[in-house]
Amino acid sequence: MNVEKLKKMAGAVRTGGKGSMRRKKKAVHKTATTDDKRLQSTLKRIGVNTIPGIEEVNIFKDDIVIQFQNPKVQASIPANTWVVSGVPQTKSEWIICF
Repeated sequence: MNVEKLKKMAGAVRTGGKGSMRRKKKAVHKTATTDDKRLQSTLKRIGVNTIPGIEEVNIFKDDIVIQFQNPKVQASIPANTWVVSGVPQTKSEWIICF
């Protein structure tokens, strides 16, 4: 690149005169609430319904169990979609069986 083109590009990001600092690019942070809102809108479009009265959900995976106490369970039977929301606890399988 030639020097004139570089000077022109550098001049575009200055906020003041010749000796001033260049502006800093502001970073846009993505929040978890944005992801949650997007997920909820997608689930609403699918047509999930909340299923009340579920006290415990156990998901068996290999030799461990992912357990949810008092989860929020949503389901859409036609879309074959189940959503389990809550705080998971990982336990070994033999503890759950006894």
